[in-house]
Amino acid sequence: MFFCNLLKKKSMSEYDVEAEDDPRRSGIISKSVDILDDSQTEIKSYPKSSEEENEIRVALQQNEFLSNILSGDRLQKLIDCMYTERVSKGYILIEEGTIGSHLYISSKGSFQVTIKGSLVNIFEDARVFGELAILYSARRLASVRAIENGLVWVLDCPTFKRLMIKSAIEEQEEIVSFLSHVPTLNTASKEKLYQVANLFKSEFFPSYKEIIKQCELGDTFYIIRAGTVTVEKDGEQVAWLKKGQYFGELALLKDEFRQATVKVDPPGTECLTLTRQEFIEHFGDVEEFVRLKQEPFTRTEEPMEHDYLQLEDLEVLRTLGVGAYGRVQLVRHVKQKNLVFALKYMKKSDISKKSHQNQVFNEKNLHMSCRSVFISRMFRTFKDSKYIYFLLEPCLGGDLWSLLRKQKNKRFTDEDAKFYSGCVLEGLSYLHGRGILYRDLKPENVVVHHNGYLRLADFGFAKQLDSTEKTFTFVGTAEYVAPELIQNKGYNKGVDYWAFGVFVYELLVGRTPFRSNDQSHISTYNLIIKGIDYAVFPGFVSSKAKSIIKKLCIASPSERLGCLKTGVEAIRTNNWYSGLDWTKLRNQQLKPPSRPQLTDNVDTRNFDTFPDDFSVPVDCFTNWDYNF
Repeated sequence: MFFCNLLKKKSMSEYDVEAEDDPRRSGIISKSVDILDDSQTEIKSYPKSSEEENEIRVALQQNEFLSNILSGDRLQKLIDCMYTERVSKGYILIEEGTIGSHLYISSKGSFQVTIKGSLVNIFEDARVFGELAILYSARRLASVRAIENGLVWVLDCPTFKRLMIKSAIEEQEEIVSFLSHVPTLNTASKEKLYQVANLFKSEFFPSYKEIIKQCELGDTFYIIRAGTVTVEKDGEQVAWLKKGQYFGELALLKDEFRQATVKVDPPGTECLTLTRQEFIEHFGDVEEFVRLKQEPFTRTEEPMEHDYLQLEDLEVLRTLGVGAYGRVQLVRHVKQKNLVFALKYMKKSDISKKSHQNQVFNEKNLHMSCRSVFISRMFRTFKDSKYIYFLLEPCLGGDLWSLLRKQKNKRFTDEDAKFYSGCVLEGLSYLHGRGILYRDLKPENVVVHHNGYLRLADFGFAKQLDSTEKTFTFVGTAEYVAPELIQNKGYNKGVDYWAFGVFVYELLVGRTPFRSNDQSHISTYNLIIKGIDYAVFPGFVSSKAKSIIKKLCIASPSERLGCLKTGVEAIRTNNWYSGLDWTKLRNQQLKPPSRPQLTDNVDTRNFDTFPDDFSVPVDCFTNWDYNF
């Protein structure tokens, strides 16, 4: 009602058309799956002949994207869950422009692909299509129609996600169960064992392979996950080990000469492995790990600023930006002209329609709790029958995305990139110290304060986790998401450090290392899975910059810079940052590369111009925002 009286409004769908050539990138979030709901965790399997299983397996393995995220038990379980659907001539399986939630594999019949009514392809072989839908509800970019009666295999997104989440949880629980029987380690708390479990890697050893040899120096601990091994000492068999049993555990305590030879029995053995060096890099030595207690972060309540303000006290000056559910306005107190804010407002009806109520409450609670000069402030919230509102700190320098594109060659120098990425790193460090994952780092979400320093903004995708938890929701911006997120393995703060590596690359190069022109993002995800070693680094990127980016974008989260024992300090002390005074940066005593040129506290020259919005949303009286 407040904004309905002040503005003539325009449909958000019209902005979608006008922004087609705008390279600003939108974030993606999938609908979360409650794996704790027993009614939803039951995953139905459908019996198949060996020929049918092979048809599905071959199609999945020939698909570049799915072959990168499915293997072993996961692949077999997915095959088990697929069911058949008969389609009649003319039936549209996928319709361009609609939101899809099913993956298909053609089995019998002939199918045509069209884009904007034009024929693109006809196929009759067994192939995968609609695969992006299993990650999140994606808008279909083409139509697929049966041109004769046929048969397809089908898998829906919720089933896939439940399957992946259950698989990841079961794997972690299995490792923790194994560790609970290992001397010394089993004296640590279960929470700590969950952290150790995340470090193990799975390795397959072929028949008769000598995994360790007597009298050789060893540094790796092994747990048998499948298969058996024979233990020999001085050429005599002394033991036979099976699933759940372990060997080489002394290697976690010290470098040791192996006391026996361990040989793989046919047809091969799968082991979970962990080296002593990997353990030390994350936890220190075993005794230190068992002894130290981890104190959880406890939030302290702080008084809310500007709690006396009401919507009626504010006048709208102009639009600063538009988003999925609404826009951000620059507003000023009608009497106290020195009080200027950014007011973000979102349509309640759209939030309800997409079931994003929890996401909005999450954004409010996490953002309002932050008190850091590297994080934009949220002061309070309002609501009425049409909108919810966030009262925010105005950062009139615009966003880093715009500043980046104003630079020569649309990229920053090494020194400027160090300063700007340093500001962002301090913001991430503050969040991670409070158990908050940011999950959508990109220049568009970083704002420029009037003093020239940067602040993280937009907490729409943030989430709070404790140190032992993982989350599984597909969320972020395509070019910035980490491989473990694409692979549905579960993730934690490591995704922010991966994104930070991509962020540093973009500051230095002007684009991300995984960018593609594929609107579906499948090509981008394939490049991310392929890895940073295959990315192109232009010649002007220094060797030190290249090194830190590659360490941040290591595929394994447990090896990623920022995820080791020293945490974010390992990034601060990296050679690329030599010369940057972190203490002065934190105290904002360094001279920034540039300061916004502002004439007053309502100068909006650093923002794009947006047309007014003439649409009037419907009232929403569902009362989901009762405590907002």
